[in-house]
Amino acid sequence: MSNKKIPWHYRFVKSIVKAVSPKYVSSGTENLPKEPCMVISNHCQVYGPVALQFYFERPTAVWCTYEMTELKEVPAYAYKDFWWAKPKWIKWLYKILSYIIAPLAVYVFKYADIVPVYKDIRLIKTIKGSIEKLEEGENIHIFPEKIERHNNVVNEFQDKFVDIAKMYYVKTKQKLSFVPMYLCPKLKTIVYGKPVEFNPDNKLEFERERICNYLMDEITELAKSLPEHRVIPYINMKKKDYPKNTD
Repeated sequence: MSNKKIPWHYRFVKSIVKAVSPKYVSSGTENLPKEPCMVISNHCQVYGPVALQFYFERPTAVWCTYEMTELKEVPAYAYKDFWWAKPKWIKWLYKILSYIIAPLAVYVFKYADIVPVYKDIRLIKTIKGSIEKLEEGENIHIFPEKIERHNNVVNEFQDKFVDIAKMYYVKTKQKLSFVPMYLCPKLKTIVYGKPVEFNPDNKLEFERERICNYLMDEITELAKSLPEHRVIPYINMKKKDYPKNTD
């Protein structure tokens, strides 16, 4: 579990955010294994991380790109990842906004239960931190979408998170499960699908592809099982362009 001492001002800010955020109802929670697992979800822009803070009842740590935890790194990352698709005539405003949110992002992630994600030689820190969380009984929650579109519900997944399951098995001899989750702010609903278990007998490249394809397909089916609604995409675009789950 996280050993961070949470100050009163952070708890106060968190209570305000919860008060103004959508109130979600969860279904399919019977699909969550009793043992620690990885929960894989659509990002849903800012809604995913916010909802997770209040409506995932089990101890959980979130994968968070390290750029959002370092003051000098936040502006460039936020602008590139969140607002690159904005119209040219208004991009200047989002560049300013990326600097404004930087101190807030660092403040939030200082006290949140996260695992910083590195994509260079420091990746070992991400692997070690994730395995430690799992061994302590926490789940790991990941929003692995990238810019490339997969379908009308989710974008393609970055697949290296599957590697944690191999490392976890080598150390503990336990097979890690991945649980798909679909977040729907429009219907104030969180739905969990059936898990897929890592198979250590397969090649890692095969498992990356197999598990990611299963999770993307299952999250899509979870979305389609709900009443018609607008899907909040990973890319921050005009609301009129949001796809429907029935498209």
